[in-house]
Amino acid sequence: MINPREAECSISIEGRRGNGHSFWRAMALIAKAWSGNAARYIPARLQSYLIALAAIFSLNFILPRLMPGDPLHAIYGDVALVAMTDEMQAHLIRQLSLDKSWWDQMQAYLLGLFHGDLGFSYYYRDQVSQVILAAMPWTVLLAGLALVIATLIGIILGIESGYNRGSPFDRGMVASLMFLSGFPDFFVGVLLLLIFAVSLDVLPLSGATSAYAGYHGLSYVADVLRHLALPLAAMVLVQLGDVFLLTRNTVVTLLGESFILTARAKGCPERLIKYAHAGRNALLPVTTATGMRIPHLITRVLFIEIVFSYPGIGSLLNTAISARDYPLIQGILLVVTLTVLSVNLLVDLLYMRLDPRVRYAH
Repeated sequence: MINPREAECSISIEGRRGNGHSFWRAMALIAKAWSGNAARYIPARLQSYLIALAAIFSLNFILPRLMPGDPLHAIYGDVALVAMTDEMQAHLIRQLSLDKSWWDQMQAYLLGLFHGDLGFSYYYRDQVSQVILAAMPWTVLLAGLALVIATLIGIILGIESGYNRGSPFDRGMVASLMFLSGFPDFFVGVLLLLIFAVSLDVLPLSGATSAYAGYHGLSYVADVLRHLALPLAAMVLVQLGDVFLLTRNTVVTLLGESFILTARAKGCPERLIKYAHAGRNALLPVTTATGMRIPHLITRVLFIEIVFSYPGIGSLLNTAISARDYPLIQGILLVVTLTVLSVNLLVDLLYMRLDPRVRYAH
């Protein structure tokens, strides 16, 4: 394996000789060194993710079956079960595969996953994959926009506040965002709901679209954005403080580094120092924290969707738990788990790209 330091030395030595071909040879050495480190790093990370995925498959199957209550009772209710004969109840239990042992159910579960079948939802009377796919776009829209908006605004405000440490703007931002971060997101959602939807009546109370409105084109987009405004604002306000404080503290630490002092000594513009030097290096811990925020983001969006009756995965999971719909619960947990693991893997790869020390350490 070629050491990247040797490749870099090759550039300086061959460059002094003035040989043009040696430059491209040195570039090839660096590319080979990078690919070798990446080739060792990525499989090692994939192995840890596969182990986590296997453990989650087991928990995903077991935990819903430890829930108290009878799924047949949850589906049909007391009145229907009283009217049913024993033969009818036995037929329904066989039809819903509730009479099989856990081992037989787990074999069928894993075999179905291997074929891409998440099972059949006996509450919605449809395939689990179809039920989840119908709710997934709303959750992706809400969670994705909240993550992007909170991260971008938090980074910009954190850089400005950290670069102007001790100013009235800095003190005001720290106090206000720390105050907001102390509240749960669903509590902020309830407050926004009471103020803007109940008292002022300027935004919709619940849902993702207006029922039977018949909107098309831009009118439909505007209607979706109006319903999205309150749950999105609740999630962004709560997340904003974490990103802001991390970016601000990182920038404050970086301002005393030698490369910042060198940039100032060279006469670089303050805006360039602020964003190209301090801001760019502050992205490393923010990137790591973003990967760690994904599981919390999923949890937050589940509660927010319940508060606003937003037709996403959170509302779907709430209904599935109430109905003891085991296949649907398993499918939702599996999709959420795969999403979290995939995003964390992408963050690991992005961090490896941003910080070469991670590649060379493996």
